[in-house]
Amino acid sequence: MKLWQKDKASLKEVEKFTVGNDRDLDIYLAPFDVLGSLAHTKMLESVGLLTKDELVVLEVALKEIYAQITKGGFKLDDGVEDIHSQVELMLTQKLGDIGKKIHSARSRNDQVLVDLKLFLRSEIEKLVYSTKEFFDLLITQSEKYKDDLLPGYTHLQLAMPSSFGLWFGAYAESLTDDLLTLEAAYKIVNKNPLGSAAGYGSSFPINRTMTTQLLGFENLNYNVVYAQMGRGKTERIVASALANIAASLSKLSMDACLYLNQNFAFISFPDELTTGSSIMPHKKNPDVFELIRSHCNRIQALPNEIMLMTTNLPSGYQRDLQLLKEHIIPAFENLQNCLRMAGLMLSNVEVKRNLLQDEKYKYLFSVEEVNKLVLQGTPFRDAYKKVGLDIEAGNFNYTPVTAHTHEGSIGNLCNQQIQQMMDQVITKFNFSKVHEAIDELLA
Repeated sequence: MKLWQKDKASLKEVEKFTVGNDRDLDIYLAPFDVLGSLAHTKMLESVGLLTKDELVVLEVALKEIYAQITKGGFKLDDGVEDIHSQVELMLTQKLGDIGKKIHSARSRNDQVLVDLKLFLRSEIEKLVYSTKEFFDLLITQSEKYKDDLLPGYTHLQLAMPSSFGLWFGAYAESLTDDLLTLEAAYKIVNKNPLGSAAGYGSSFPINRTMTTQLLGFENLNYNVVYAQMGRGKTERIVASALANIAASLSKLSMDACLYLNQNFAFISFPDELTTGSSIMPHKKNPDVFELIRSHCNRIQALPNEIMLMTTNLPSGYQRDLQLLKEHIIPAFENLQNCLRMAGLMLSNVEVKRNLLQDEKYKYLFSVEEVNKLVLQGTPFRDAYKKVGLDIEAGNFNYTPVTAHTHEGSIGNLCNQQIQQMMDQVITKFNFSKVHEAIDELLA
């Protein structure tokens, strides 16, 4: 069944090529297609395009399909092109001509647009909570290891004292900024394109504000041409937000790979969380972090992939846009897996204590010694020169202690403030409004 088919069938090669992987990917969109149809049918009845009795039977049938999807095992029948066709086919088989009426005043273009936006909205919510769970772990570990010093590096050379508390906390705060960008993406996702039809609106007297409210959208994509132009742009903006989280995870993973290296030996993990070598019996490889790094680097490439796929497309729908689903839909699951595995690893990390007692790290404290002289009244440049000359002459003396008290330093991590920032970001998503609308739609 093809919604667009008239009296001639496509050549099989053309059909196979143009459908591509859409049937498999549409399973992810299935529940959202039904939600869009529920809102659309309510609106059609309100403007006189369906009778009350027709609406009642359509709603019952659509909710049955939704329940079937959520229970699992739902699939597209052979010969059915996409999820929109499958839902309409199931309604028509059960209700006859009434099932055919749900397509009034809309196109597959705005159907897939609303499906994608509802899917993205749902996946962003899951990602927010997974990121928050990982954030909480980082804050916990930061507090636990706040007194355990760690070498800090610039240019991969020994620089100044850091701490495991500072290291864990840095990635926690990074995630707060990452969720800020995800919140911006969510605001763009959370606008209703339904009713834009093929991108030029409808001559039916539809009520787009009504479907916006029924689906829990914050606002409309008002201009129908822009609603269609938003496809591709929306995915690119969401991909950029995913890439920010991925960048934080990738950098953390690189740190972990270095810190596990025997020449650093800052951290270790239980044997069951590392892998061995087929030839070298001593090996404990950080394969999990290496794969997180690679998966996340690939996600960081996603915005550029989408940008190149949509570059120089004119306004209006183009079939190129179909392929975006193959890139954006799997990215959420990949990133979720990376967050989950990073959480597993860091919840079992073992930190080496008293690292900086080793004399090889003594020059980390050169700045501390400079600052001591400054506090005694020596001008900074003179203190810097004196300590530098002592180092060159082999006369450098130090004590392996720090006295950092300013905000965000070793001695004042400000984890409570970072936690408050994260809580404020999450509150701005206002997921409860969406839940209330969808619950009412399905009631």
